[in-house]
Amino acid sequence: MPLESNARIAKALAERGYNAEREAVTLIAGAADPAAAVAAAVDHAPDEALRITADHVHEATAETERSAVSPDRNGESPVETGGYSTREAGETDTGSAAATADADPVADDSRSDASTADTPTADTPTADTPTADTPTADRSRDPDLRDLEVGNDMTGRSTGTGEYADFVTTFRDRYERLSKILRGRVNHRPAEAIADMPGGSDAAIIGLVNDVRSTKSGHWLVELEDTTGTFPTLVMKDKGLADVVDEILLDECLAVEGTLADDAGILFADSLHFPDVPRTHSPGGADRHVQAALISDVHVGSDEFMADAWHGFTDWLHTPEADPVEYLLLAGDMVEGVGVYPDQDEELEIVDIYEQYEVFAEYLKEVPANTEIVMIPGNHDAVRLAEPQPGVNDEIRSIMDVHDAQIVSNPATISVEGVEVLMYHGVSLDEVIAELPEEKASYDEPHKAMYQLLKKRHVAPQFGGHTRVAPEERDYLVMEDVPDVFHTGHVHKLGWGKYHNVLAVNSGCWQAQTDFQKSVNIDPDAGYAPILDLDTLDMTVRKFS
Repeated sequence: MPLESNARIAKALAERGYNAEREAVTLIAGAADPAAAVAAAVDHAPDEALRITADHVHEATAETERSAVSPDRNGESPVETGGYSTREAGETDTGSAAATADADPVADDSRSDASTADTPTADTPTADTPTADTPTADRSRDPDLRDLEVGNDMTGRSTGTGEYADFVTTFRDRYERLSKILRGRVNHRPAEAIADMPGGSDAAIIGLVNDVRSTKSGHWLVELEDTTGTFPTLVMKDKGLADVVDEILLDECLAVEGTLADDAGILFADSLHFPDVPRTHSPGGADRHVQAALISDVHVGSDEFMADAWHGFTDWLHTPEADPVEYLLLAGDMVEGVGVYPDQDEELEIVDIYEQYEVFAEYLKEVPANTEIVMIPGNHDAVRLAEPQPGVNDEIRSIMDVHDAQIVSNPATISVEGVEVLMYHGVSLDEVIAELPEEKASYDEPHKAMYQLLKKRHVAPQFGGHTRVAPEERDYLVMEDVPDVFHTGHVHKLGWGKYHNVLAVNSGCWQAQTDFQKSVNIDPDAGYAPILDLDTLDMTVRKFS
């Protein structure tokens, strides 16, 4: 039986109000009569069960076999053989194109027969609920070919207590790991050693930026701090380094090469170096044609959540055209949350946070069941605001128990068939855009702000501003390894491009403009789904709004 049956089986179980273990779906798919196996598994599940397990299927199979040997008085098996269905395939008819840093292909998948915005439930079909006669996609997915691993997940590993010593530990770890990247480029010495060197000596220092300020003469004083102390460096305005100085943020790791003043009290900078991504970075790739959908900021619970666009997206995922899309990577803000910004309650369709997650889980059930799903939290989700953010708690995780989706920390690294994807919700983008010149970072081109984070090899370098940082034994926000794809959300703007062969993607949102967004001049790019070819790292952006 084709693997497409797995999606249909999971959908049939979802319509009956159940999630299912992957092994259970496989067992049902391998049954002589999958429709009967679905009905039997549901019939044998305990009343309080929310999930069909492999044990339920085994029990149902054994009972069916006993019934076949001992038929009832009418000579028929007591197991009802109801049908099951899948979503309509071929509902849209659009092409796709490969996206590059200089191209902007957007495929419009808006549906002329938009589905209703009513919330779907397991027991109540929506306007898009398929029928038994609905044509199905010829899905050729082979789970055995898949390869997905999660790294840098700190869920359940938080060690910080908020004490001063914890912050020292975090920043020491940041310095050690980022300075290690820079040591191969400069012959640095510790701050205390440079202070003992004779005037006029060539020297180099690596440190975290403690202060940046302009002098009366128009030069820049950059103070660096390492584990031995601090040392001032002066960047002269005639050195041609103004463009680099404009990009410096507090607390990031920086290397400065130059010459000591005659009194050895300051280092005159000749060059500045960020940890950066090597220009020679060679990204990985899948050895077959397979795709991942990159989305973020769904915001279920908001009265501006775009249900029609979401239905259009999930309907498309059930078409033959979307057959290669075997992965869904969601970069935070699954729900709208409660109390995130002033007067938010006036813009909520659902005012209870747990109900928001319950409804989001119903929407997630529309995604083909054999899709690998990885999600990270964002600042609207029910986790701590300080980064790194652990995955959601067990109570919410049980609500979100759909399609074996993985909910990991923000940020996290996801290895997908040889492609290293760094997922980060993106709160620090607000800070980068606020601090740097518009041509280097803006909301209209969010990927350029992401380039800055790649250059600094840290997803949230500046401490003490809008981005809250939680002290941990390890700085989980460091980009120790270079990703092939950097995926963010948060700013509700669509933008992508390549920086030193790293594809940076900010994936927009699924929420129309709220009154609060109007007040802060945010015009969202809503209803888009970037689709990434994992074999070539080309990208197509599909529009569903």
